[in-house]
Amino acid sequence: MATLADVARLAGVSPATVSRIINGSSKPVAEALRERVLAAVEELQYVPNAHAQLLARSHRSTIGVIVHDVSDPYFAEITRGLQRVATENGRLVIICNSYRNPDRELEYVELLRAHQVAAIILAGSGYHDDAFTAKMNGKLRVYQATGGRTVVIGRHDHVGDAVVPDNEKGGYLLGAELYALGHRRFGVIAGPEQMTTTTDRLAGLRRGAREHGLRLPARRIAYGDFDRASGMTAAAALLDAEPKLTAIAALNDSMAIGALALLRSRGITVPDEVSVVGFDDMPIASDVTPTLTTIRLPLADMGARAVTLALQPAEGDDAPRIVQVGAELIRRESAGPARR
Repeated sequence: MATLADVARLAGVSPATVSRIINGSSKPVAEALRERVLAAVEELQYVPNAHAQLLARSHRSTIGVIVHDVSDPYFAEITRGLQRVATENGRLVIICNSYRNPDRELEYVELLRAHQVAAIILAGSGYHDDAFTAKMNGKLRVYQATGGRTVVIGRHDHVGDAVVPDNEKGGYLLGAELYALGHRRFGVIAGPEQMTTTTDRLAGLRRGAREHGLRLPARRIAYGDFDRASGMTAAAALLDAEPKLTAIAALNDSMAIGALALLRSRGITVPDEVSVVGFDDMPIASDVTPTLTTIRLPLADMGARAVTLALQPAEGDDAPRIVQVGAELIRRESAGPARR
């Protein structure tokens, strides 16, 4: 690869002059000299060293994003939104997959700090783990003290700005819809028990049950991993335990699609015999058969808002900025009146 010194020799100038032109220094440079240097860069196909540029500039150009798994449609949509805004602002995005491993998230924060990223965005549910939360907050505070910015999406009790989807309300709307359709015996496919998102969505379902003078018994809740395979497994367990269930509420769309596949394999029609509802409104929710009744969260917009917060300095007392994001019920074909 060509070096800065190679460009300087070809252009007949000093390496310092080449550096000023390439790095956008505010010091004035004659236009003819600038054109000569840029022509040498083009001829040699010189690519500046990003780390060297970072040392030469006070401007940080990279945003680090930690997600559970970018192949999950939930995080793919969030990432799509945040990359759009980052690209519009000339920022590079580094995406790290933690696979719901808290220790790995802590390691990624350290690595991103070492790369001097402009901001760190933590996307996805937090954990019911006070020790982890305290340790993560300690690392984020150190990072913020060096000028970095932090934003969390869908997490509780972390330092920095936050984009907070109303998961509790979404769970409540899901339950209210099933009760309105006459369902009194329905099963729930929840996410991992240690995730705060699971707790929030279940809390909404339980609030809806209380308003109808009912309760959501533990035996009608099966826990999955927010993926299709665990949705199938959980749906089978619920139906085997209580064959008279009239509906299944899955707390994300991937698990709902797994439930649809399990019902189809058993010859159970949806929604005539069993209704199925999901959560998040993934793009595929309107393509499956039957189309999926679900709770819509504006996932791409959540990612976009997180980057916007990261790039806009706070005003006033620097108190954390909280952006609340609403949940909306989307009615489609998979939910119908409870069978008699």
